[in-house]
Amino acid sequence: MGNRLAGRVAIVTGAGRGIGRGEALALVSEGARVVVNDPGVNPDGTGNDGGPADQVVAEIRALGGEAVANYGNVVSMADGEAMVKQALDTFGRLDILVNNAGILRDRMVFNMSEQEWDDVIAVHLKGHFTVTRFAAQVFRQQRSGRIVGTSSTSGLGNMGQANYSAAKEGIVGLIRTLARDLGRYGVTANAIRPTAATRLTLSPEMAEAARRAQAAGVQRGGANAMLAALNPDAIGPLIAYLCTDEAQAINGRTFNVRGRTVGIYSEPQVEKTIWAPGDMWTVDELAEVMPQSLMQGLRNEFAPKEEPAKP
Repeated sequence: MGNRLAGRVAIVTGAGRGIGRGEALALVSEGARVVVNDPGVNPDGTGNDGGPADQVVAEIRALGGEAVANYGNVVSMADGEAMVKQALDTFGRLDILVNNAGILRDRMVFNMSEQEWDDVIAVHLKGHFTVTRFAAQVFRQQRSGRIVGTSSTSGLGNMGQANYSAAKEGIVGLIRTLARDLGRYGVTANAIRPTAATRLTLSPEMAEAARRAQAAGVQRGGANAMLAALNPDAIGPLIAYLCTDEAQAINGRTFNVRGRTVGIYSEPQVEKTIWAPGDMWTVDELAEVMPQSLMQGLRNEFAPKEEPAKP
């Protein structure tokens, strides 16, 4: 175990399984004490079970670390405040917040219900705010802190996930603003787009195939190779690093992390610009200029496919 985070206290939401569990263990491996939050819901957000949080706490304690379970729902402002209070009451301080909790309600947008939209936005996007709101008060007062948000490559666009994509891309915007709002107080805020095999991304059949392959000691091919490349525990080390003093200069950035790879996304930039000949563009002028300038080389990759000619 390392000591880069010795004396620090972290909250990790959704830490009972998958990526969140790996993040909590990675923070503990560097000396942090952790509030393990997880209400133990199903992938669609239904149900409630304190078992996953309790199991991770027991695992951390068996490794010689310190942790306490929290079963709050990140949708609730009161529960978000209670998580921060629990960290302060139990460990006397709070230094790190990793927002990871999430659910899925996948459906094509023309079939998606208002409830399916609201539930996913609430857990992912509002769920980042509810805990951050109260953690930020602590961080501002002590003039230090680390916030890590969990976005997704689905935020860049993914079929059947309009609600999830919107929430995940909203998190990136939130993180950029947190970096600006809190940077003057010595706080950093960064986001990750992780790719890993979890309950939300791996079908029951794939998970069972991977489990059997591992149990049989299969080392190559198929499900086992996929599981190795998408190991949820591979996400944690980057989170732990972003929470160290060594990462103080990293603020408002977004990272891709998967298996052996870590990448940093470029900030959105205007690629090309055109200027109107007068005070503003007319539609006729744009129709004439756009195809030879901003639209040059662009194609609609999602356009309907041409039907093959009938003989």
